[in-house]
Amino acid sequence: MLKIKRVYEAAEKGDGYRVLVDRIWPRGITKRQADVQEWATALAPSTALRRYFGHDPKRWKDFQAKYRRELKTNSLATEKLQALRERVRLQTVTLVYSARDEEHNQAVVLNKLLRGK
Repeated sequence: MLKIKRVYEAAEKGDGYRVLVDRIWPRGITKRQADVQEWATALAPSTALRRYFGHDPKRWKDFQAKYRRELKTNSLATEKLQALRERVRLQTVTLVYSARDEEHNQAVVLNKLLRGK
């Protein structure tokens, strides 16, 4: 099973393996509060792409395409995605992110990728 969740929401037992998919550590959250087993910065959008997007829904479609290209051309990201696909087959994985917008963020894109969409 694959889930996505804001890091500001309390971790729950049903979250399984929690993976933070942000490049920058979330403000005001301690490592204990985040309760993540992995911080996968290789899966986060580049700084330039984050700045370009700025969580502007008008740029969402373009952001998704550019982000997918970034992931495809980054060998470490490709390896991380494959490892997560394998982990999802064995246990629940929750992609954790800090963005306020729950519909327009990198975890949504990663969720689709990991589901083969």
